Amino acid sequence: MDGFGQMVLYRTEMFLSNKNINIKVKHMSEEATIGRRFSLVIPKGVRKKLKLREGQRALVREEEGKIVIEPLPNDPYEVLSETLGDFRYSEEKYEKKAVEWLKKVAGSRH
Repeated sequence: MDGFGQMVLYRTEMFLSNKNINIKVKHMSEEATIGRRFSLVIPKGVRKKLKLREGQRALVREEEGKIVIEPLPNDPYEVLSETLGDFRYSEEKYEKKAVEWLKKVAGSRH
């Protein structure tokens, strides 16, 4: 966050604390400018917090009049493995089932 953003946040917190109002900031917003060809530079604070890297892919969508940018994982297979456990295909493991299925399907046609 730049100095101006920090000053605004600090002054807002001071005002609210003087009024005995307690707030918790869930999300920090930073301003960015839409450039040529509608490019957008993600502020450094957000990049660091989300551990984004150059070339990383992201989903972009519109929700209720707002632009939502959702970073995609660097290694989708790692996420899949964490979700499903060991999902590696083993030909030996499934060969017998495949042969039985093929015989059943092919046998029913003749």
